[in-house]
Amino acid sequence: MDQATETLKRKQLGRWIGIGVSVAAALALLVVIFQTNRNPRTDDASVVANYIEIAPEVSGRLIQLAVKDNAFVKKGDLLFIIDPRPYEYALQQALSDQEALEQQIIDAKRRIAAQQSAVQAATAAVSQSKTGIQTAGSSVDVAKAAVTRAQAAVQAAEAQLKLATNNLHRIEPLLQKQYVTVEQVDQANTAVQVAQGNYNEAQASLAQAQAQQTQTVLRQQEADTMAAEAQAKLGQAIHTVDTVDTLMSQRPAKASKVEAARLDLERTRVLSPFDAYVTNMNISEGAYARPGAPIFTLIDTRTWYVIANYRESKLKNVRVGTPVDVFLMGHPDRRFSGVVESIGYGVFPEEGRVTGGLPQIGRTLNWVHLSTRFPVRIRVEDPDPALFRIGATAVTVVR
Repeated sequence: MDQATETLKRKQLGRWIGIGVSVAAALALLVVIFQTNRNPRTDDASVVANYIEIAPEVSGRLIQLAVKDNAFVKKGDLLFIIDPRPYEYALQQALSDQEALEQQIIDAKRRIAAQQSAVQAATAAVSQSKTGIQTAGSSVDVAKAAVTRAQAAVQAAEAQLKLATNNLHRIEPLLQKQYVTVEQVDQANTAVQVAQGNYNEAQASLAQAQAQQTQTVLRQQEADTMAAEAQAKLGQAIHTVDTVDTLMSQRPAKASKVEAARLDLERTRVLSPFDAYVTNMNISEGAYARPGAPIFTLIDTRTWYVIANYRESKLKNVRVGTPVDVFLMGHPDRRFSGVVESIGYGVFPEEGRVTGGLPQIGRTLNWVHLSTRFPVRIRVEDPDPALFRIGATAVTVVR
């Protein structure tokens, strides 16, 4: 009887233990489900980082490779050098062309100064010739007045001569009849001679005045000719005055060529733009580099990310700024802190293709629907560059 009772108790204890284990397992499952929903996690995650392909901006022979594949470089470290000699020559040529232009500008300014002096001299000559024209004109007027006075004097002398001659002719016949005396005849004859002298003198004065008038007219014509010549020289001087505008307009182009040549020379030395790892290097010194052709890749070690693919049903507890624990599969003992930086808004759907302009919908219906995964970008706040590698598998837990 005691043995049966003990066996019954053992069975009851076993049942209670089984019930307790089942209840504990159910509770643990509920806790796991709750924690999983509250703090979603995924092992479908990989490490990523920004990277750039280093390509030269100028062409030339590689004369120095200062880095090796998978080496770590700091910002400003020398990566490689392209033969700078052609670009040094180009810079010297550009500087020489710029200096030659400046010398041309200086020479042009000197020439223009001389031409402007010629213009001023021609202007002065024109002014002087105008004064000469005015003086000659005044002299012509004076000569005309003198001719007019001389003509009047000739006319007066001619009248006196006629009068004296007529008197002589009237009294000469009267001498024979002794109506007049010899003295009166001599006086009349003397009057004729005096009138003749005055007439001849008036004629000479008239000829002299006419000669002076002719001379002043010639001087006026000469002054007009000199004025026309001076005006022509002034116009020619003004026409030949150059400007430096054309040469000055070439300055920006020459300066641009110098700066471009200097920039090309600087581009022969390529430096690291940030702290990075060198990867995918498959080139040696002596190779010919071409602009835009990548030589190797630099992985930016300043910022590391983890791209975690979370099921759409878990995204309700994932928000931008949410803290995340990050574990690397290669180093599961290290926990890194991260923060959600962004959540993807689109992935390529498996169905819903368009054929012939119409959506193509499959005829089959799956009994089990798999939830879509969306990428979540997590920025690692305390990365260890020695452990993080692009493509490494990671596990993320949202806190």
